[in-house]
Amino acid sequence: MVLKVRPKVQALPGCPMSKCMGLLGGLWTPELLWALSSGPRRFSELRRDCPYISAKVLTNRLRDLERRGVITRTVMPTSPPTVEYRLTDLGAELLPAIRSIVEVGSRLLLRDAAPATA
Repeated sequence: MVLKVRPKVQALPGCPMSKCMGLLGGLWTPELLWALSSGPRRFSELRRDCPYISAKVLTNRLRDLERRGVITRTVMPTSPPTVEYRLTDLGAELLPAIRSIVEVGSRLLLRDAAPATA
């Protein structure tokens, strides 16, 4: 039996999905955006929100997200200086997608926790 070759899916010009996933695809990015969804957070608060991320990786990820325009970094004039991170308008635009992922993940957790029926 010969399998019929299906037509190739046409890529979108400039591929908007790839562009968006380029922002979300980094390690820890969705978790950090989720942590920032409720408002500005300091570095130590983000460390508590994401306990498995090392300080070095968190610093690198925050710098990358700031460079990409997803978050802003504000140094507060305190002694010692404190730094706050918050979502930009672009970062806030990503939240509905992350909320949808969280909802599906919650359903998957419930499904996996349910006892198997025979």
